[in-house]
Amino acid sequence: MAVDDSSTDVVLPPLPDVAIDKLRDLVSAQYLDWDPAAIHIRAGALFAHLKAVNRAANGATRARKQVTADARHEMDQTYLGLQNLLYEKRHLEREIEKCRQFASIYQDIPLYSIEEFTQLAPEEARTEGVLADEHQLMLNRLSFELVERQRLDQKQKDILKEKEELLKESKAKLATMESVKTQVDTLIKTATEVQKKVADLVQSTDTPANTPVPG
Repeated sequence: MAVDDSSTDVVLPPLPDVAIDKLRDLVSAQYLDWDPAAIHIRAGALFAHLKAVNRAANGATRARKQVTADARHEMDQTYLGLQNLLYEKRHLEREIEKCRQFASIYQDIPLYSIEEFTQLAPEEARTEGVLADEHQLMLNRLSFELVERQRLDQKQKDILKEKEELLKESKAKLATMESVKTQVDTLIKTATEVQKKVADLVQSTDTPANTPVPG
């Protein structure tokens, strides 16, 4: 009778015990009166049955070995997959730890306080949901800080530009004043010289009239 090993789906061959017992019986006293040809035929049939059982046993052995090899391969693959998962787990744990220990530059940036942020930032950047989410709140504070610094930087540039324009205008006016002053000084000098010449001329004209006539 064949045995079905349901755990491995391998059909085991029938046990040879019955055929062996029948072969033993052929040499017992009860078969002494049998025709030797009949005994020979019966023995041949039993030997053929035993050979079939042996072939079936060999086939079952090979099948069992294959099933065992397949199971071992599957187990090895499962173990390898487990090792890969453990490696990925350790890798992710290390990456998470690196992220936790990472010192970002934003930690050293002086930001508007939360009170100032809630007063100055746009309404959509400081909703209740944002204020309840620490990560999103920090992102919005950084974004607001960037916008404010860009605005102040542009304002500073505009003031510097206006200052440069005023300096240029002041220098131009100063140059004009210096030019006018030079012209005025020149006019004063010229007028003084003319006045002196006129005075000398008047003096030279008055001198003969006032000189006494000799007697």
